[in-house]
Amino acid sequence: MSFNGLARQTSFKLFLRSAIASSFVLPVAFLSSQLAAKAVESPTDSQMVTIQFESSVGGEPFACGDTYRLGSADSLVTPLDFRFYVSEVALMDAEGNAVPLVLEQDGLWQHQNVALIDFEDKTGGCVNGTSQTRAQVVGAVPPGDYTGLKFTLGVPFALNHIDSTLAPSPLNLTSMWWNWNFGYKFARIDFENVSDAAASKHTAGSADNSSVDTGSTEADSASGSDLSQAFAIHLGSVGCQMDSAQPPVSCSVPNRAEIVLTDFDPLQNVVVTDLAALLAETNLSENQEGTAVGCMSSPEDGDCSGIMQNLGLPFGDRATSEPTVAEPTVTEQTVFSVQ
Repeated sequence: MSFNGLARQTSFKLFLRSAIASSFVLPVAFLSSQLAAKAVESPTDSQMVTIQFESSVGGEPFACGDTYRLGSADSLVTPLDFRFYVSEVALMDAEGNAVPLVLEQDGLWQHQNVALIDFEDKTGGCVNGTSQTRAQVVGAVPPGDYTGLKFTLGVPFALNHIDSTLAPSPLNLTSMWWNWNFGYKFARIDFENVSDAAASKHTAGSADNSSVDTGSTEADSASGSDLSQAFAIHLGSVGCQMDSAQPPVSCSVPNRAEIVLTDFDPLQNVVVTDLAALLAETNLSENQEGTAVGCMSSPEDGDCSGIMQNLGLPFGDRATSEPTVAEPTVTEQTVFSVQ
C-alpha cells in the first residue's frame, strides 16, 4: 500500500472516531436521557411507552430450528436469522400528526433513534445470532391520545456509514454490517432449504439444538448434509458513492421502508411481522443466475422483486425514479400489521 493510500485510510479512521464521539452520539443521547428522566420524575410532561413486536410465519409462531412452507414454490425451509433495525419511531395522533418517540438509551438495544428487533435466539440453525432476543422499542412521548404508529425499517443515513467496529450497541454487530458496501444490513432474514428426507428432523415445534456448532460461519447449514440451498435476505442501501477517505455522501437506492400503521394503541396492540407475507411472491428454491444467493437489495436482482414490493419499496428501474400519479414507485406494504 502506498504512503498516500495509508494516509487516506488513517484520515478516514480519525474522521469516524471524531464523528461518533461528537456529532452522532452526544446530542441525541443527552436529549433522550433527559426526556426519559422527565417521564419518571414528572408524568405530566412525558410518559414512557413500550412498542411490542411479534414474529409470525403465516399465523404460526417463529422459532429457530422449526421448518415452514414458504414462498411461491411452497419451499420447505428452516430459519437461520431474523433481525432488523427500526428508526424514527413515532406515535400518530387523531389528526395524523407524528409525535417522535424519544428512545431510552439503554446501551444495548437502542442508540439515538435506532432500535434493534431480534427474534432469533442462536438455537437451531441461527448459530450466527445471539442468545438474547428483543421484541420491543421503549421511549418517551408527551401525554396524548395516540391512534397510530410510524417507523422506518432501516438505519438513518447519518448513522448508516459509521464504522461498526467503533459504534455503540446495537450498531456494533458485525453480522449486521456489509463490509463490501460500508453500511448496515437494515434487515437480515436468512433461510436454508430443507430436503423432504430431512423434514422429520426439523418439523415445526420440535427443534433439536443438540448438534449446533457455535463456531459455524454464515455459509454453514443448520444440520450439515440434510440441508441444501440457502436463501438470504439482506436489506440495505445500495448504489452508495464513496472514496477511500470519506464515508458515502449519497446512495441512489436507499431502501428504507416507511411503515405507517393505523388503529394502533401501544397499551393494547402489538406489531406483527409476518415472514409468510414478506415471501409470498418469492421462490426460495431458485436463485437468479449470476446474482448473490437470495436478495442482497440490488435493483437488478429479480429475487428481490416480491420482497421489495411487500415492504412497500420501489424496485428495478423504479428504485431510482420519481413517482407519478400514473406510475407510483411503491405499493402498500403487507409485512407489518396491527394485532
